[in-house]
Amino acid sequence: MTVSCHKCLHYYVTWDPQFPHGCRIMGFKSKRMPAIDVRRTMDGKNCNLFKVRNPKISPPKAYNLR
Repeated sequence: MTVSCHKCLHYYVTWDPQFPHGCRIMGFKSKRMPAIDVRRTMDGKNCNLFKVRNPKISPPKAYNLR
């Protein structure tokens, strides 16, 4: 089963057109979905930091990168 970044609490959309997808918990931006890069790096294993996002609750304040 492949992890869906859109359903993950740690996924975000960046302002960088070169790297539009980001993972806050792993601290990187990517051209592809972060789960794809993680899978390539981990020899085919899914991201083990995936956490289901509750659509009614916004991400924790610690993730604000201002």
